Amino acid sequence: MRAFMTAGAAIALGLGIWGCGGSSYSSGTSNPASPTPPPGGSGVVTINVVAINGAQSFSPNPATLPSGQMVVWRNVDNITHHVVLNDRSVDTGDLGPGVSSQPTAIGGAGDGQYHCSIHPSMVGSINGREAPQPPPCADPSGYGC
Repeated sequence: MRAFMTAGAAIALGLGIWGCGGSSYSSGTSNPASPTPPPGGSGVVTINVVAINGAQSFSPNPATLPSGQMVVWRNVDNITHHVVLNDRSVDTGDLGPGVSSQPTAIGGAGDGQYHCSIHPSMVGSINGREAPQPPPCADPSGYGC
């Protein structure tokens, strides 16, 4: 009986700590330097929706989306957001907490400006979608490149 009570207390304590470690309203302080590609190199980059905080609402912002890649917006905030490109060519629909948009191709050339249609002060941009540059040649003779 005593072992059962000890195990139950340990489980309750673990669940309590896990529950307290969950995400609360984000301050937007985390800002990775580049979009996060999912494992496996699937050609999709992820932009996180982090908070209602102007240009700091998305991470990274601005994001560079190489040619041929698709983008996903992932809501890591604890409220619903709705990302729309300013030219209305992309609309994610409502993204609840923890929800990601469908992978989306961004058409056209130049920069893509976007915002949250629920919270218009949330703004972001995708920089030019140039093709990725090949790595420099490691062969000093130049023949192996």
